Amino acid sequence: MRNRYLDMLRAVAIVRVIVYHHFGWPWLSIVIPAMGVMFAVAGSLTAASLQNRPPGKVLTSRMRRLLPPVWLLGLVSVPVMLYFGWASETDGEHPFEPWRLVFWLLPLGDPPGSDEGAFVWDALWYVRTYLWLVLLSPLLFPVFRKVGWPLVALPLLGMTMLEKGSWGMPAEVESALWDLVTYGACWIAGFAHRDGRLARMHPAAVLLAAGALAGLGLKWLVQSSDELGWDLNEVSEAQAVYSLAFVLIALRWQPPIEKLARTPAVDRAVNLLNARAVTVYLWHGAAIAAVWPILAFTNMEDLGSLEGPVTLSITFAVTAAAVVAFGWVEDLAAKRRPRLWPAVLTPPPPAPPEKPLAERIGPIPAGWPEGDPAPAPGGPASGAPAPETERIEMPVAGRPAAGYYGHPVVDQETTAPGGPEEPSGRHAYRLAGPAGYHNPPSGPGEGAGPGYRGTPELP
Repeated sequence: MRNRYLDMLRAVAIVRVIVYHHFGWPWLSIVIPAMGVMFAVAGSLTAASLQNRPPGKVLTSRMRRLLPPVWLLGLVSVPVMLYFGWASETDGEHPFEPWRLVFWLLPLGDPPGSDEGAFVWDALWYVRTYLWLVLLSPLLFPVFRKVGWPLVALPLLGMTMLEKGSWGMPAEVESALWDLVTYGACWIAGFAHRDGRLARMHPAAVLLAAGALAGLGLKWLVQSSDELGWDLNEVSEAQAVYSLAFVLIALRWQPPIEKLARTPAVDRAVNLLNARAVTVYLWHGAAIAAVWPILAFTNMEDLGSLEGPVTLSITFAVTAAAVVAFGWVEDLAAKRRPRLWPAVLTPPPPAPPEKPLAERIGPIPAGWPEGDPAPAPGGPASGAPAPETERIEMPVAGRPAAGYYGHPVVDQETTAPGGPEEPSGRHAYRLAGPAGYHNPPSGPGEGAGPGYRGTPELP
């Protein structure tokens, strides 16, 4: 069963990414460090897969889900960038090099693109980092299960090494390593969430660690603010430790979201964003770039105070159109039936199977006799009509009242004279009643206790 809290966390992070890229508000990186959250959720889900399946199948499944949407983006965007002059760019930072197109097939490095098309490929660093962490997880997860929390420090130690210099690495390799060590600790924190290690930590220890990490991250941010501003995304060291602090809190305590998750609008939105997470991430940059051309085409460039909400609405609308046009590839990659708009309600959980009858009623109390009681005088054996009986509820835990005599008759039907057949569906006990009750006694000393008569039926 899916973890609805993780689904909701990822949905919120995706929406935050879109809003941040649309407006560029630096404070959003502090309120919700979305990329750290997305890597932590992905780390937890990858660990869950590694617990249940062989590593080879996990890698195949993850790459199969990730790569087809990237291929489709490249199939559309690369010809468009070439048409608009990418091959003739001579003074740009990303000249056309045909051999680098291989990274559109397997993004172990950044998929290339033109300077004019940066809104398409600039965010693909996430795909590259995600792919490397997936490939490393079959090695990292077993080590984490043995050594535990010290492994979280490994990416942070790697960051201190990179701070000392490039060590002669190409710029592309150095950039990839920086992203890997920045978010590697969040990924491993996802491991801790999945195997229960984070939940077992004392709350005070989690709060102390998160507070220290967040304070360190904000200190680094303040020290760099004069040069780089107040955006965590511009200070990798601050981003790494602050995101880790946020993730520890977000994954350690799950707020009560059941009522919110059952709200139809929220449930549909969360399911849509999780079913189309890769498509939304890959295409939202193009949607943002399309906002002002759309406004210019419709002569709505002067929006005044409505500029913010209108432009954001257009961004969401164009992203939704991309989901309809290209999102089906995620269904094919996941071996699901293709759907244009998977904003569906979560089906209710299946009802638990009914316990067997013997488990529901428990063992028959000791001392109850085997077999049926002797036929009552005037009963069926004498040819007289059977007396009408009444059904009463009777607990089964414990012995019957003094003087009771009966035995269980399982799943039989009882019929009152002149009345319809009524299956009991439960154990029934046929008891002999004392004189004056509907069921006469079967013999001496076999009368029922006071206040009972007829054929009681067990709950």
